[in-house]
Amino acid sequence: MLEYRVEARRVDSHGSVATTKEAEIRLDTDPAGRLDAFNPAELLLASVAACMIKSIERVTPMLKFDLRGVVVKLHGVRQDSPPKITSITYELIVDTDEPQQRLELLHRNVGKYGTIFNTVAEALVLEGSIRRGT
Repeated sequence: MLEYRVEARRVDSHGSVATTKEAEIRLDTDPAGRLDAFNPAELLLASVAACMIKSIERVTPMLKFDLRGVVVKLHGVRQDSPPKITSITYELIVDTDEPQQRLELLHRNVGKYGTIFNTVAEALVLEGSIRRGT
């Protein structure tokens, strides 16, 4: 089994920093919000997007799928009481000349091999589409 470790520390009343390995990311932990850091909900969406892109990086060599780029656009919906994210929708935009059938194959594999994708999909509604783009 793989294990992951992250440490987060409060910097001041406006923000925090999370670290792992040699990387760090600023966190928006200010109740008023900040524009220069990810808040917890945005971190969740970014984690799903990163997982999707990493899955694509893993499966494209196996599928011999040719692509030039990938963009993932996500939208999360939060309910107030109790506070939680209830759904995430996404649009996966792939810059490729591959036929539509192969795009759909890529999409199926993203859902099949993504650790965070599968974890989140069990906790809430996670759905989306794939399309060709530049």
